[in-house]
Amino acid sequence: MLDPFFAPIPILMEAVKPLCDYLSLKSLPLHIHEILFAFGFYHIIFEYLAPPLSSWFLPKQYKQLSYESKLRWNMHCASMVQCCNITMLALWTIYSDNERRNMNLEERMWGYTGAAALVQALATGYFLFDLVVMVRYLDVFGLGMLAHALSCLITYTLGFVRLDQIQELPTYLPIQLERERPIFNYYGCVFMLYELSTPFLNIHWFFDKMGMTGTRAQLYNGIALLVVFFSCRLVWGAYSSFNIYCDVWNALHFDRSVKIGGTEEMMQFAGGRSLPMWLVVLYMSGHVTLQALNVFWFGKMIAAVKKRFVKAPQQNGVQQNGVKKKA
Repeated sequence: MLDPFFAPIPILMEAVKPLCDYLSLKSLPLHIHEILFAFGFYHIIFEYLAPPLSSWFLPKQYKQLSYESKLRWNMHCASMVQCCNITMLALWTIYSDNERRNMNLEERMWGYTGAAALVQALATGYFLFDLVVMVRYLDVFGLGMLAHALSCLITYTLGFVRLDQIQELPTYLPIQLERERPIFNYYGCVFMLYELSTPFLNIHWFFDKMGMTGTRAQLYNGIALLVVFFSCRLVWGAYSSFNIYCDVWNALHFDRSVKIGGTEEMMQFAGGRSLPMWLVVLYMSGHVTLQALNVFWFGKMIAAVKKRFVKAPQQNGVQQNGVKKKA
């Protein structure tokens, strides 16, 4: 399926091509305009739209926030727009891209479709913006969020890697051709579905800052948050991680003399059909980090919901926090 975004800008492509070639990001010039668009779009929301709009629509709640809380508020605004947009686009691509849906092992590992690359590019642009914000305000957001932004950026950027290789062809051809290998284009939409839980997380945070802590609305949203987070990040995430681990294992033991298949369009960048170990380790390390953070955050979410809605047990008319029970 072709990339439905507007066509690449030739001048921009030529400007970044030397750097992309040096970093082996061979297909990134085709999508650099989408990455920069996403980066600029979310930067504008964070810096120039969220503050005045929040002050206009919620003057009392927003203006009384501390400097650090305003930064977090603005980031949650950008995050809300991103998670809604990218999950709808990922679901649409999964549903509409028949080429992607019917990919075999070769195509899942080394194939390429423009629509899947669009999802990857927009996600890369957002996580680049996210990383910049985390670095600028590390004292506010902390190392955990910095690790999350960096892991996501690495994971999605690796989808543009095309490693040059001198590929040995059959002996009846007395030449060698320079090839390029893509990697993990298929999985961008799969792991982007993690973001299905993010709207509920943002709403939960906004409720706290709007003085709605402990309300029924926050309770219902908190239940939805736990259910969706557990389903899409832990269950779906574990299932998808298992699938990619299996594909990577099979690809590492792939017999390049056996042709499984693959359409010419989807395999336009494919060549050697092999995986360098450093790339596998880097990609898998990012996934392990994200899964560990998901488990950690899920525990924090359960604790946060319990803190707001589960009453402290009482002993002899006195609560555990030392406050006497009212008569």
